Amino acid sequence: MDSEATTTHNYILVAPDQIFPLIRHLSYRLTPILLKTSVTPNQITIFSLLLGLACAACFTQGSWTAGIIGGLLLVACYTFDNCDGEVARIKNLSSEFGAKLDDLSDWIVDASFFAALGYGTAQVNGQQFWFWLGLAAAAGAFIDYIVDLIYEAKKTRDPDAISREEQASAPKQPEDWLDWIIYVFHKLSRADFCIIVLILALFNVTWILLPFAAVGAQAYWITDLFERARGYHT
Repeated sequence: MDSEATTTHNYILVAPDQIFPLIRHLSYRLTPILLKTSVTPNQITIFSLLLGLACAACFTQGSWTAGIIGGLLLVACYTFDNCDGEVARIKNLSSEFGAKLDDLSDWIVDASFFAALGYGTAQVNGQQFWFWLGLAAAAGAFIDYIVDLIYEAKKTRDPDAISREEQASAPKQPEDWLDWIIYVFHKLSRADFCIIVLILALFNVTWILLPFAAVGAQAYWITDLFERARGYHT
């Protein structure tokens, strides 16, 4: 739960100085609607995953229209991905299974998106090089998932480790310029990545993500190896 949220009512409010992640400005408005239903956090996670897979299917087409639809689906996917945790904390339904399901869903969405984008771009221009870039980015997402699994496994064996709920209630704040660089990189490349995708899709230049993602995905999991890059609540 975010530090400014102490009740169900003020949980959905965003402090004026809290800009990132941008996607939470959407989830904070959708969560109260979901709270009025009987939907469970895990059901929201599954729905988010389905939206992400639908997004990937759109990007395999390689067309402008399909890219726009895919970008909108990805924004919806990320919004619901934020809502599952918010609903879980407010309804006191947080669980280790739910956390693992959420992590798995995030990885599947990330990997399928990059693979699909690479495939769709390769089909349009006839150059398989783009597909290999997409696979490299997907592989980076997979490695980061494994790194996270190892990190979480180590934490469970550490009696002094901070739980996910405690970390979310008191997220780490950047302290110097290097922290800020890592912080913004993680926010934009993960929490708000869907917004970048949608903007690029509008101009039909989503393919530009592939070379950056092929390298950036590796940089992401490498930074995740260091404790300094962890603890930023997204």
